[in-house]
Amino acid sequence: MLIHFDKINNSSRIWIYQADRKFNSEESNIISKALEAFTESWLVHGSPMKASFDIRYNQFVILAADEAANAASGCSIDDSVRTFKKLGAELNINFFDRTRVAFRKNEDEVFTLASSELKASLTEGLWSAETPVFNNLVNAKGDLTEGWTIPAGKSWLKRYLSQTVTG
Repeated sequence: MLIHFDKINNSSRIWIYQADRKFNSEESNIISKALEAFTESWLVHGSPMKASFDIRYNQFVILAADEAANAASGCSIDDSVRTFKKLGAELNINFFDRTRVAFRKNEDEVFTLASSELKASLTEGLWSAETPVFNNLVNAKGDLTEGWTIPAGKSWLKRYLSQTVTG
């Protein structure tokens, strides 16, 4: 059962899918239509899941499930993963590359770095302790505002910063 993203409960569980590249407007429309259909018919043990999605920065898709009535089960989560794999294959987008780290530059610009590039790019000044990094592990809609982008120095990336200072 599709609910507008602004209206779905802040305690709703979320999954953030980071794409390996930005979507163009046609791809955003295809993703939106596919996820409208998916969330409208998403079932948990035969019962409708109150669900929603949001596309941000033309590179992230946030899927939300209000688990107040029905907790997402393994099978229902698998259904959502299959949907993203199908979309990825159709649009030649990888939603499952966990080796790229996304940073926010300015208010609306995103850049990604391969994890193998992090140390060198820090030395080159491409990012610092203050650079906002996307924490795609937030798991509730209400945590998006304060917890989705955090300073790199307050994330797992702080290990690179300490290497720079001491090494």
